[in-house]
Amino acid sequence: MSDHVISIIGLVLIFTVATVFSVHMGALAIVVAFVVGTVFVHESADDIFAGFPGDLFVVLVGVTFLFAIAKNNGTVSWLVHGSMRVVRGRIALIPWIMFLVTAVLTAVGAVVPAAVALVAPIGLGFAKRYRINPLLMGLLIINGASAGGFSPISVFGSITNGVMSRNNLPGNPALLFLCSFLFNVVLSLFVFFLFGGRALLGRREAAAGPGAPAGEPRAGDSPGGAAGEGGGGRTVTAALSSAPSASPGSSSSPGAPASFASATATVTAPAGGGTAVAVAGEPVEEPPLTLDRARVLTLLGLLSLVVGSLFFDLNVGLMALTVTVVLSLVSPESAKGAVDKCAWSTVLLVCGIVTFVGLMERIGTIDYLGEGVASVRTPLLGALLICLIGAVVSAFASTTGILGALIPLAVPFLLGGEVGAVGLIVALAISASVVDSSPFSTSGALVVANSPEARRDTVFRGLMVWGLAMAVAVPAVTWGVFVVPGWF
Repeated sequence: MSDHVISIIGLVLIFTVATVFSVHMGALAIVVAFVVGTVFVHESADDIFAGFPGDLFVVLVGVTFLFAIAKNNGTVSWLVHGSMRVVRGRIALIPWIMFLVTAVLTAVGAVVPAAVALVAPIGLGFAKRYRINPLLMGLLIINGASAGGFSPISVFGSITNGVMSRNNLPGNPALLFLCSFLFNVVLSLFVFFLFGGRALLGRREAAAGPGAPAGEPRAGDSPGGAAGEGGGGRTVTAALSSAPSASPGSSSSPGAPASFASATATVTAPAGGGTAVAVAGEPVEEPPLTLDRARVLTLLGLLSLVVGSLFFDLNVGLMALTVTVVLSLVSPESAKGAVDKCAWSTVLLVCGIVTFVGLMERIGTIDYLGEGVASVRTPLLGALLICLIGAVVSAFASTTGILGALIPLAVPFLLGGEVGAVGLIVALAISASVVDSSPFSTSGALVVANSPEARRDTVFRGLMVWGLAMAVAVPAVTWGVFVVPGWF
């Protein structure tokens, strides 16, 4: 049995054992990499550790650490309030704003993981605050990154167009960008309605406060919309539980009352649709969040991530850790307990899987699969298999590396003229990028890491099912739309 087949069996065992038994998949992947690498491939420990994604580890830890501090000092809450003013309380627009922001970042040059690292913590903070399905928010952020990822000046676009040029193949950078963008918009519309977007239509901020289930108005809301709409407000009797008083400038989430006592109180919803909380029977308006020193420094740190990644090509993870150290020095109270909120389980999971895939790449398993596809005598079938391999492998490995490796494998088909060059490249590019929603890719891992802790396992499972579904369905769809008709 060849090393390539053994490594493929090892990958299958990792998923099977971790699914059936209570074994952490990341730890299991590292163990299998150790066994396969030592026993069958005869690699040293240094060789195996060489596949550990140190850069991905730093990105995941640095970004989640930084946003844990941002949550502690109330910066995330302040951003939530500011963003809601932009959308004027329309909850359904929030995921689409996150889609567009991420698309713009990648279109102007940010690498996809960097853009997702910047937007995901804020977007998923909105999702928790306004009871939006985190899968819906996370997928629109990832799809937005893919939508802008193939612009002529983007990283993915530059790699793809460069490989085409070096192999003297006809290309169309503008068409590649347009097709990718439109495909991700259509896919995001499907995601929006599949994961609860219909319930968000018509919802306003006043109906999305803490304690209100998604799609349901709070007590005091009028049947047609926001609280007290069109009248002087409604009076509702509610039982209030005791809660600790919040100190001024605390990091309590927006909408949380400053203090209230255990009582049965009468709450009057104001006519303007504002949030009111009862203290001993009296309505108290929620105090607005203001910018203090810690929040200003945190915002400057977040801005430095954007500037550094877009204009100076600095590593997002290293920059994020630098910002966290500075914030810890100037505002120790903000950093208290933040390191414990890093998504360590997710970090181990993703780094373990990538370590094993790195072993597969070193021993040539990925090339072995690609060469097998290149030997197929039917060009259309070979094109479908290339798209399928690109999608499946990219779900667990670097999309950038897959694009650079698989496009050259398609050259024999393209030079023969039986398959349209631009059509196949578009299909391959989309197939290899939309599966970034897999929780084993950097983008998917960032979404899982920044999801509410209570929902993290659900988000992981949802992204795993969605990512695998995309790895199977999207190659067939893009092949049928862009390759088979031979339009370009």
